[in-house]
Amino acid sequence: MSENEKELQKEQERVKWITSQIKKKFQKLQKHTGKIGSEALHIRSTFWEDVTVNFDEPDDIGETYTSIKQQVELLSERERSQTQIDNQLKTLTRLQNSPYFGRIDFKEEGIGAQESIYIGVASFMDDKEEEFLIYDWRAPISSLYYDYAPGPAQYETSLEKVTGVIELKRQFVIREAEIKAMFDTGVTIGDEMLQEVLGNNADTQMKSIVATIQKEQNQIIRNEDSRLLIVKGVAGSGKTSAAMQRIAYLLYRYRTIIKSENIMLFSPNPMFNSYVATVLPELGEENMQQATFQEYLLSRIGREYELEDIFSQMEYLLSQSEDHDYPVRLEAIRFKSSLQFKGLIDSYVNELKDKGLLFRDITFRKQVLFTKEQLAEYFYSLDRNVSIPNRIQLLKEYLLKDLKRKARQEQKKEWVEEEIQFLDKSEFLDAYKQLQEKKKFDEDTFDDYEREQKVLARMLVTKRMKPVFNMVKKLKFINLKGIYGQLFRPQDHQSEHPETWGKISELTLKSLKQSRMYYEDSTPYLYLQDKIEGRKSNTGIRHVFIDEAQDYTPFQFAFITQLFPYSKVTLLGDLNQAVYAGPTDSETVLAEDALGIDEKEVITLSRTYRSTRQIVEFTRELLEDGDKIEPFNRNGNLPVITIHQNHDKLLMAIIKRMQEWKTEGHKTIAVICRTEQESKTVFEALAPHLDARLIEKGTIAYERGISIIPAYLAKGIEFDAVAIHDASTYKEEGERKLFYTACTRAMHELDLFATETPPFLNGIRKELYQLN
Repeated sequence: MSENEKELQKEQERVKWITSQIKKKFQKLQKHTGKIGSEALHIRSTFWEDVTVNFDEPDDIGETYTSIKQQVELLSERERSQTQIDNQLKTLTRLQNSPYFGRIDFKEEGIGAQESIYIGVASFMDDKEEEFLIYDWRAPISSLYYDYAPGPAQYETSLEKVTGVIELKRQFVIREAEIKAMFDTGVTIGDEMLQEVLGNNADTQMKSIVATIQKEQNQIIRNEDSRLLIVKGVAGSGKTSAAMQRIAYLLYRYRTIIKSENIMLFSPNPMFNSYVATVLPELGEENMQQATFQEYLLSRIGREYELEDIFSQMEYLLSQSEDHDYPVRLEAIRFKSSLQFKGLIDSYVNELKDKGLLFRDITFRKQVLFTKEQLAEYFYSLDRNVSIPNRIQLLKEYLLKDLKRKARQEQKKEWVEEEIQFLDKSEFLDAYKQLQEKKKFDEDTFDDYEREQKVLARMLVTKRMKPVFNMVKKLKFINLKGIYGQLFRPQDHQSEHPETWGKISELTLKSLKQSRMYYEDSTPYLYLQDKIEGRKSNTGIRHVFIDEAQDYTPFQFAFITQLFPYSKVTLLGDLNQAVYAGPTDSETVLAEDALGIDEKEVITLSRTYRSTRQIVEFTRELLEDGDKIEPFNRNGNLPVITIHQNHDKLLMAIIKRMQEWKTEGHKTIAVICRTEQESKTVFEALAPHLDARLIEKGTIAYERGISIIPAYLAKGIEFDAVAIHDASTYKEEGERKLFYTACTRAMHELDLFATETPPFLNGIRKELYQLN
């Protein structure tokens, strides 16, 4: 038997022993959870039998309260214990099949013996809870595995820096408690393990990458100091995967002060939410809060305006270039996305301190209680040194106080007496209860007409005026639409505006008049609202993650940082995939100096793992500086380009290719189209021949099979095989990044179909693709 075989046998024996220990602990916990479960069930079923209930005397009431409280606390403690044990059982189940993936032998400086450290997705200790048999990949000592080759190494704990020497670094592929592969490696996670993982089919949900984390990804995951961490990574470089592991690390590292609800992830679309939903649970953590920026906008504006979303904006940019307003709209998107426009709003708000704030009349029963002029007069009578939001609060308090006075006056009016005659039985009963509670008279003598009428009048007016009080409490007396509209006065701030300001103003005011709001107006509108009413900050969020950050503008980022003023922020994106900025050439949050923030750390990921070397070498030539993208050395077929001038023949060729890919065993296949309308047309043509699914902006789950999808919705998702439908329709330079994004979704196979030679093919070396 060779030395390697002996080592493998020895390691397999350890795996067998470890899994037996895991099984033993699993069985022990199962018995314990059964006992606790029975106790909790018993407490629930006998809850009131063990509680002393007596309300006769004040002392008896206190005793009853204490008795109930004790019983509730006992039940809660049992239920908490059960939850903890259930979580432990889930962890042990994960470890049972694949207990660990790495080993390092580390000799600490000043200590004679070396220690063999085995690393897995969770920690596991011996029977006495004294020695770690497996270390959690997030433990400080585990960073040695990701950051160092055999030789001198160090790691930091919360108390000290530990130095020493790594004498062995070994990787395992363990399935069903059997070592399938074992190899010793250097600083990077071995290509063998990456090949094993990356050669598999794409999954409908993102998986944990803890076994294959690279050194540069580990820098992202374990970064604790940066207030703003910017990760610029090429397509397929593992940005999002590293972000999810980073969230898991933060929850582990700061488990006493940060919970999953203290972390917010802004994702690009609803389908992406489901795509990443299993990563944290797979690592034993609860999912963080998750939303799209559009969902936030809708929650604030959706009731007042028909709000355009970013996808509809993109559809307009891609398909409405012949529209008369198209050039103006492009300029409007560019300007309203910029920090220059934010500065203009700040100047405007400064003006509003002295004049220009608009209000609405406050009416009741078609009568004006407070005119908009009265509201403005009162507001501007307040001290100018008091901020606008604080003056608004003072105005609100004044209005509520005066409304109560007006409500008392209303109770004496004729309409009240008339409506009392039409009250139903339940409303009379409510009045009776109020009088009874106030002990105005005995319950058998409800015949005092005058007092009865007063109570009924008060109840009636309170009910009818409730919408007015709510309007004031919610600050609906502020005319935000008018205030925002005033921004677009052509005579003001000419030097700060683009040349087309007059036309931009006209277009904006026209949409506002129709209660429609362009996507590019939504953030400035809310920013202005918060400047007037006060910030809607969320102080409970400690970390904010923004994925596909290249699709966020500097203005949007500035707004988000105000929403979460005490949060650290991680931005993840790729300028080469700035598909929304492409057609408009507007600035993105990832552009250098776009944010004007010096205190930031930027980590660049230039190696891509998603696609085969052949696909990467083809797609990187679509970019000006694509030579900076490093492919992982995984071989596959050359991208294939098929040209048919007849569109029907083109569709038949796509159908044939789909069938071939399914036969070859590809589980996730995409036909990527340029627009939503094109996707619908292709879906209708392919549906009679293939079992396909149309992906739209509201689709919430990514499933196996054949998906027909617009390019901008495919961002962040990967497929085994991708067919680009009519690549010749990507003609404008502003669509180059959209085309690149579509092509880089492919893991194993990439085919481009076209009715003529695709424009972006010019300049790509012919040896990098196969022409049909």
